[in-house]
Amino acid sequence: MEGQGVTVNRLFPVSSRRMNHDPFVLFDHFVVEQGQGFDTHPHRGFEAITFLFSGAMRHKDNLGNDSVVSAGGAQIFCAGKGISHSEMPEGEGDNNGIQFWISLEKKLKTVEPTYQLVEAAELPIISLDGVARTIIVGEGSPVRMQNNIKYEYMTINQGKTYEIQDIEGESGLIYLISGSLEIEGEHLTKAQSILFDINNKSITLKAHSECQLMYASGRPHFEPIVQYGPYVD
Repeated sequence: MEGQGVTVNRLFPVSSRRMNHDPFVLFDHFVVEQGQGFDTHPHRGFEAITFLFSGAMRHKDNLGNDSVVSAGGAQIFCAGKGISHSEMPEGEGDNNGIQFWISLEKKLKTVEPTYQLVEAAELPIISLDGVARTIIVGEGSPVRMQNNIKYEYMTINQGKTYEIQDIEGESGLIYLISGSLEIEGEHLTKAQSILFDINNKSITLKAHSECQLMYASGRPHFEPIVQYGPYVD
């Protein structure tokens, strides 16, 4: 449970099991119903991306930003030395999405906070041979971050295979939203995930049914990560 009545499916941090996957420090799949949400609260020391599959969420912060992200769009903030914000449902129906936190390097922990809203139409979509990739962070995306990461929403048609290449030296994750997926001999079903480390050069995904998934990768900072509540030091 998080915020005001919100249930999240959390990959990490989970106390005593896995707190982070350097440089990534939180991954939550949420469904926010009407009357629920995340009222004003502080953050520090990381960047966050909220990507919506359905619905709409309103972001307000102490920098003066007040905007609404809708399905297929993303809102991004760098908490830096400190920011306070709220994320509450806008309109009717449920709001389904992913919130993803990436730790800042120690030298960047005290940068000024920033906020960015990116509409669905601004995010590039690359479709080829039964695979569609929405580039949330990466080549062609207008999203700008302190961390050099790749972050994508992908759909893969049944029976199709896709190889993620050039990831040596990067940590990453694949989270299956729906479908049945095989990754290097491991079989995933809905809400399951695979984490990979810096030793992988490539990863092959094979869809046994139509799949929706999130993919992220980035170079670890190799610095101590101290997480407590809304802060990452």
